[in-house]
Amino acid sequence: MAYWPSSSLLTIISLFQARLQQLLPRAASQAFFQIPVGKKTYNVNGVSTAGWFSVDFTITDLQNVTLKQSILSRPYYFDGLWPIVPVDAVLSQFKVPAVWLNVPLDSFYSQFKLNMRSYILSLTKQYIVDYISSPEVNFLTSISGRVSKKTKLVFRFLDERSIEPSTNQTYGSMLKNLTFVKTFASGILVPKNYIWPVTPDNYLLSYTSVVDDAHKAGLEVYAAGFANDFAISYNYSYDPLTEYLSFIDNGAFSVDGVLSDFPITPSEAVGCFSNLNDSKIDHAKPLVISHNGASGDYPDCTDQAYQKAVADGADVIDCPVQVTKDGIPICMSSIDLMDVTTVATSQFATPAVTITDLKPVPGVFSFNLTWDDISKNLKPMISNPLSKFQLYRNPRNKNAGSFMRLSDFLAFAKDKDLSGIMITVERAAFMAEKLGFGVVDAVIKALDDSGYSKQTAQKVMIQSTNSSVLVKFKQETKYDLVYMIEEDVRDAAPSSLADIKKFASAVSVSTKSIFPTTNQFLTNQTNNLVTSLQSSGLPVYVYLLMNEFVSQPYDFFSDATAQINGYVQGAKVDGVITDFPGTAHRYKLNSCMGKNAPDFMRPAQPGGILSVMDPGAQPPAAAPMPLLTDSDVAEPPLPPVSNTTTASTPSHAALRMKTDASILITLLVLCASLLI
Repeated sequence: MAYWPSSSLLTIISLFQARLQQLLPRAASQAFFQIPVGKKTYNVNGVSTAGWFSVDFTITDLQNVTLKQSILSRPYYFDGLWPIVPVDAVLSQFKVPAVWLNVPLDSFYSQFKLNMRSYILSLTKQYIVDYISSPEVNFLTSISGRVSKKTKLVFRFLDERSIEPSTNQTYGSMLKNLTFVKTFASGILVPKNYIWPVTPDNYLLSYTSVVDDAHKAGLEVYAAGFANDFAISYNYSYDPLTEYLSFIDNGAFSVDGVLSDFPITPSEAVGCFSNLNDSKIDHAKPLVISHNGASGDYPDCTDQAYQKAVADGADVIDCPVQVTKDGIPICMSSIDLMDVTTVATSQFATPAVTITDLKPVPGVFSFNLTWDDISKNLKPMISNPLSKFQLYRNPRNKNAGSFMRLSDFLAFAKDKDLSGIMITVERAAFMAEKLGFGVVDAVIKALDDSGYSKQTAQKVMIQSTNSSVLVKFKQETKYDLVYMIEEDVRDAAPSSLADIKKFASAVSVSTKSIFPTTNQFLTNQTNNLVTSLQSSGLPVYVYLLMNEFVSQPYDFFSDATAQINGYVQGAKVDGVITDFPGTAHRYKLNSCMGKNAPDFMRPAQPGGILSVMDPGAQPPAAAPMPLLTDSDVAEPPLPPVSNTTTASTPSHAALRMKTDASILITLLVLCASLLI
């Protein structure tokens, strides 16, 4: 699909590749490849290409051949459902605002006496064709003046080093002679990196003059190569909407259109998110809560992550509290320093210990080291929750920033344009019993010392998965308390709602508790959890939203903005907890909220994609989620703080430490030698 802005309106073009022009291996089903004969090798514009080619088959031969997904990261559940459809059949069956025909291989087909010029001209006599593009000069020249004056001819640039077959020049050299292109075309279609080139490590370089040069030559410019599920430049923070806006709303230039595999996102860009700098719209909801700061761009809980979160418009920034050996509360997303610091390559890497109360594998924990040990010897390490998919966050800043104590965090946040802060407290019982550290008391003291207990400009939110923690905060403070439901649940029993109301003023719930999924598709099951909580007077915050497309159900079309829209407009949540607060903040400014929202801004319907899938191809149904009951919520009171004098030196028995087996063997041998 191709989209372009015109007088602030969005026009939609369907791009039909004439099926006779395509090499079948990109679109044919596996059934086609089971044919034992027919595979050949041809020279296609100077490139030796092996495969099954349409020129060797009639349309009758292809009747039983069906289409398949050619990009393996996309769902295969629709493979084999649709046949190859002739172009004229598509044009006659579907009503579209405009039609764009692309003719990529005219010179190749002419070798087989297949006249693409005659075919296209016959189509234009039967149907209105708005755009015709081709990477071949001779083809466009041959139809120039023979089609309607309203039909725009567009010259498509391929890779800069590829050879244009008519002129025997590289496309890169032709880009320097746009006045020649103007003699046979009214526009150019270029790969997006012609306009915004990137470095080898995938960061943006300065934009080129291609758009300005083309406009000066009287040519419209269309950019190609957009897909939400490709690894875009790190500058875009895995947000495809940001990428589109950089081509149409950057203050320097604007392309006239884009060619995209995901038309919903450029539609949003043009129709709802352009010119936001001049807008005074702010829809207030959802409340944007950072998750470890802007952890999608910088290492968790560092000064730079928090600075980025504030700059990106977060309403609330968060601090998950851990404790050091010398009893200092710090902001750290994991109690195990192996997860979020460079401790594994430091002098503190050994001996790692296993503490079964915390995790089943060895680690180096925050309470094993002093604040000076951490702040002066270690570096932060950016989180990469989707590294198994080879998706990594901002590598140039993987160790950027400085660690922050809770007191540093509070001092930083106090004079910022924030509606509040969120402090997350976990493992309070463990800290009290095993470390002799009262984390609740420490947090209250830090808030008192920083003056937060005596101000009202920013609200203080305390979040925990433990009701016992929130009960104690309720007894000793007047802060807003947020109960995080750690499990995926379909609803909450009335008794559990009554219990939560006793100690919490809001609830955080998982994405799957709102929209259950099966194999990354939203099911048609709609959970009632949000409605039940809100009916009990409890605002609902959804966690955890990430921009990386593999983290999102397919129903959101690999678009982080569509995902937010689904939870805000579809599920009616009150807030979002996200690694990328900039994306969520921008959503609040869009001009397309409300009953008159365009179709592309209507929330995804649960089960919508599954409903058009062949029943035999559907993934297995998801198992029903449990109901949250009062027994899930109720906890005994926090234990008193033990007499352990140092946070890092509880007894080995108390911590149930398991030292590395080789070390134990060595000690036993030494002891035996002493006895001898």
